Amino acid sequence: MELKAKTPAGGGLSAGQIVQKYGIVFALLLACLTLTLINENFLTTRNVLNVLRQTSINGVLAIGMTFVILTRGIDLSVGSVVALTGVVSASFATTSSAGFIPGAPWPALVAIAIGLLVGMGCGGVSGVIVARFRVPAFVATLGMLSAARGLTLLYSSGRPIPALSDSFRWIGTGSVLGIPVPIFVLLGTFAAAHFVLTQTRFGRHIYAVGGNPHAAKVSGLPVNRIRFMVYVISGALAGLAGMILAARTGSALPQAGIAYELDAIAAVVIGGTSLAGGVGRVSGTLIGALLIGVMNNGLDLMGVESYYQQVIKGFLIVAAVMLDQSKNKQD
Repeated sequence: MELKAKTPAGGGLSAGQIVQKYGIVFALLLACLTLTLINENFLTTRNVLNVLRQTSINGVLAIGMTFVILTRGIDLSVGSVVALTGVVSASFATTSSAGFIPGAPWPALVAIAIGLLVGMGCGGVSGVIVARFRVPAFVATLGMLSAARGLTLLYSSGRPIPALSDSFRWIGTGSVLGIPVPIFVLLGTFAAAHFVLTQTRFGRHIYAVGGNPHAAKVSGLPVNRIRFMVYVISGALAGLAGMILAARTGSALPQAGIAYELDAIAAVVIGGTSLAGGVGRVSGTLIGALLIGVMNNGLDLMGVESYYQQVIKGFLIVAAVMLDQSKNKQD
């Protein structure tokens, strides 16, 4: 017998349901209010834009991770893909005489397109291994994590690729109407992902596969193709994040992106997407990424060491998973 949460007589949401549905929003507002009271520099325009700029990379990664987790998968390779796409695209955009590619710098759009293709290729390999060969996503993407990092070091010979062209750096350091370009990239990525997941047949199929893969297959859905595509999407967005990071720093570092997958997964889980698949919203992921960004920025302003930030982030992840498990048991 299925048990359902009771609602008030008027048909509205109960207090528990409100907390479950909007708790992440309340947490973000409470964090902002607390940090505003503690430090007068937090709510300045400069700092708010800085938080959003810093959040953009993890936000883009987390949006791609949302697609994967909605299908009951996981992508541990995104941090290494960030590094790989960064050095490959940068090699086409460097103005250094020691550049890897003849004729560099190439047009920025060409370098960006190549970076996206590299990211999609990495995601596609993971997707084939998961969908076609039925290897658990944890194992497949763990292998890609190691392979992509190794390819990064081989391609760059373990050296950073410096002196990126101004047109390429614009995606990381430029601004439009005083707003940093990475913020527009994050908002555009969010809008596209939200549209796909809520307004398209492909989006509905993703939820169906995550909710009940067997039923989705019996219903005639191309389950393997959908699983393959979500890893391609995750890889493409990891590539985009890698190029933003390289453009922001002015050089592509082969050691970039280490542990970025943890922040991405944290944003998705904190944002309410279930690790069991089929439940979640990309808007929650965006708020989760913002909450992590606000927390990191606030702790930096208060002079708290990064080690403590990792501890706090770990507790947030565990708390979010415990909440998710409690909701699954109630359902």
